[in-house]
Amino acid sequence: MFDLSDRFRETVIDNFADSYLRGETPVPCVQCNAGVKFSDLLDYARDLDASALATGHYVRRIAGAAGAELHCPADGARDQTWFMFATTREQLEFLRFPVGDLRKDEVRRLARDLDLAVADKADSQDICFVGGDGYASLVERLRPGACAAGEIVDVSGRVLGRHDGVIHYTVGQRRGLGLSGGPYYVVRLDAARARVVVGSREDLRVRRVSLRGVNWLGERFWGDGAVSGRDLRVRFRSSMEPVGGCLSYGGGGGGALEFTEPVYGVSAGQAAVFYEGTRMLGGGWISDIS
Repeated sequence: MFDLSDRFRETVIDNFADSYLRGETPVPCVQCNAGVKFSDLLDYARDLDASALATGHYVRRIAGAAGAELHCPADGARDQTWFMFATTREQLEFLRFPVGDLRKDEVRRLARDLDLAVADKADSQDICFVGGDGYASLVERLRPGACAAGEIVDVSGRVLGRHDGVIHYTVGQRRGLGLSGGPYYVVRLDAARARVVVGSREDLRVRRVSLRGVNWLGERFWGDGAVSGRDLRVRFRSSMEPVGGCLSYGGGGGGALEFTEPVYGVSAGQAAVFYEGTRMLGGGWISDIS
């Protein structure tokens, strides 16, 4: 019997909880694609002697001169390339994405024509394993004590108030802080000292981030080689407009990004995903900001 429940718990849910405990902003959908769908499920498909594994992701797979490439889909509003930056070249050779050249309304029409029960299913908006009580309740159940109260301080360390757990806050948050004066934004989360650090919008400015777990899908510099000064477009949220960035990658999964203009609301644990035109060239996890 093919059962991924334990694997899903280990690679996605546990990592999600632990990331929040570190004061990060986790992206579990990327880990699910990399550690369950395109690893375990793909291996299972090969065990069945399947010739390919087809999924419903809104991305396009295009045959390039050096092998398969990942590109943004025809329906830009459904672009899921950002969530797939950890896909390897070997996996990409085996994967197929049949809806990538279609718009969502066309996919629904085809589903109705085929009398499929999911034709009018509502779009998924939330993380699939988080229930109605929200992610903070899930983290508290998995990691008792995660909602420890602490101080809200400004960037100089001055105490401004109290909070009921850093997991209730995200970098860039403005509303719901319960502070007078301001306006204040969450600048960073100091999970080790149970502190929420707030400041002005200018305190959110980021020009450089360090990366770990870099996956490169480009035909040049792929593998353990180095990328020095490669100009790219970068997203650190799935729905944002890409911004200019310069990638330095020394191999071994580590690297750095210098943005051509300041960006705001970047947090450790997020993904930075690289693009040239419509092509997605990989990405990495943000480990530190400066």
